[in-house]
Amino acid sequence: MRVRLSSVAAALAAATLALSGCGGSGNGRAGEGNVAARNGLVPVTVSTVGGVRHAFEVELADTGPEQQRGLMFRTDIPENGGMLFAPYPPEGGGAREASFWMKDTPSALDIIFIRGDGTIVAIAQDTVPFSEIPVTSGEPVSAVLELRAGRTAALGIAAGDCVTWPGQPGG
Repeated sequence: MRVRLSSVAAALAAATLALSGCGGSGNGRAGEGNVAARNGLVPVTVSTVGGVRHAFEVELADTGPEQQRGLMFRTDIPENGGMLFAPYPPEGGGAREASFWMKDTPSALDIIFIRGDGTIVAIAQDTVPFSEIPVTSGEPVSAVLELRAGRTAALGIAAGDCVTWPGQPGG
């Protein structure tokens, strides 16, 4: 009976995410400026279609220069840390296809591409350090989340899951 209930709960969570469009669970207002950071970090939650929530505290890159630098030269990415590129692109103008590379980045990353409604479009897992080969989203996105390599696989995070943070447009 326990398996049946967990299957029903997972299906219910997936249906709720699908109906909500994911973005409705942010706790900010559309057009809101910089996200209020705690200790310089922004809380980000990834909710899987199975109903599991994963919490991260990441740096925010919301300007052009911050997004260009990203996590370059960094080797100290915490297990539940990383960087949120929001809004993407920083100059506004609506969502667009994202293209990232790993030049000058010594740490492998998982790069999560996020639609305007907060759903994950795609994940580039275990990107190759120092590579100049572009890693693209495949469709227009409004935010990108970079995590330490291997975290998405270890936590079962996948395309279709929901990403939320304070100040997220549409919340």
